[in-house]
Amino acid sequence: MAPMTSTGEEMHALVERLYPLCRSITGDGVRATLDIVGEYVPLQVHEVPTGTQVLDWTVPQEWNIRDAYIADPTGHRVVDFAASSLHVLGYSVPVSRTMPLAELRGHLHTLPDHPSWVPYRTSYYKPEWGFCLSQEALDALPDGEYEVRIDSTLADGHLTYAEHVVPGQVADEVIVSCHVCHPSLANDNLAGIAVATFLARALTERTPYYTYRFIYAPGTIGAITWLARNAERIDRVKHGLVLACAGDPGQLTYKQSRRGDAEIDRVMRHVLAASERPHTVAEFTPYGYDERQYCSPGFDLGVGSLSRTPYAGYPEYHTSADNPDFVSPEAMADTLAVCREAFAVLDRNRRYVNLSPYGEPQLGRRGLYDALGGRSDTKQTQMAMLWVLSLSDGEHALLDIAERSGLPFGTVAAAADALRGADLIKA
Repeated sequence: MAPMTSTGEEMHALVERLYPLCRSITGDGVRATLDIVGEYVPLQVHEVPTGTQVLDWTVPQEWNIRDAYIADPTGHRVVDFAASSLHVLGYSVPVSRTMPLAELRGHLHTLPDHPSWVPYRTSYYKPEWGFCLSQEALDALPDGEYEVRIDSTLADGHLTYAEHVVPGQVADEVIVSCHVCHPSLANDNLAGIAVATFLARALTERTPYYTYRFIYAPGTIGAITWLARNAERIDRVKHGLVLACAGDPGQLTYKQSRRGDAEIDRVMRHVLAASERPHTVAEFTPYGYDERQYCSPGFDLGVGSLSRTPYAGYPEYHTSADNPDFVSPEAMADTLAVCREAFAVLDRNRRYVNLSPYGEPQLGRRGLYDALGGRSDTKQTQMAMLWVLSLSDGEHALLDIAERSGLPFGTVAAAADALRGADLIKA
């Protein structure tokens, strides 16, 4: 396995490569993004036609854009889509007009509190057009006639999403979801895409217990489309995690599932606490990323959300300041490490039954004590064996035993492996 620092740098390079692309909830920007991700992990790409009914929603028309600009009275482009995909209101209808600045102002979006930043704005489901620019750039515009052009199309097409599956020992699934609809925003959510992609690569280094399904889909409508198309097999999904805002300098935040006591919630709480990383565990709210779709009451999946600083919790959120300089290789590597630690626990968290439940079995006769000779944690491992034997009643999983005993999960899992090898417990 590559060192985490190297992996962090690779993830950051992927963020930088994806950053210039103009993504939206549909269109060629999403396809170009998935083409690049597909160089890292094989993807199955799905195209869902405009007009398809997906739960209570309908797949919208596809939006594509080739060029857009505002030219001042001298012909100089004062706002240029070629410089940043944030400069155009997402899903802007085509426009080609000349108009005075006073009229143009009604279609311009700025951030007066951060005058040098460009905001990210969209109008997915209402026909509109507009531009985003810095307040400083707007203040510098002289009165006069401006040429306004948006070379875009809004027509019947497709919504695009993709999946990558890491086969496991069982068909039960863990889903890992990230949204691919934001344009030039590095933390939200290119860092999530990068962490998900390298997590998928890491899981292929071994054969995991669960089957892991990675979902790259546009926010909200993409997750709803995936749920609609997979409703008949949704019972396979046992756990899940939404990744977003995965590369900023803030501490880790885990938002629990709607259930609050799903196994993924317990695992994430345990791993974050055991790691002694600064972190926050937040209660579920029906606002945020696609965990709110997976956790909607009809599905009620055990899906939580992992981020660093949560959505809208940092000034750079949905602005041009959320650029590749805002995310770091170290932060993404740390987020990836927590995901790997959590899934290692999830994969090993079994319930066992004691096959010698009448009195304490003689461990020495079976060579279990001898097998521990020379270990620095011999006493702790002996205690773990006794705890596993005591609580292996088919009701307590290894995480339950670790939490009740106060022993590290890895030590409890190793003890269970040894006891299973001696035919003292079975799954």
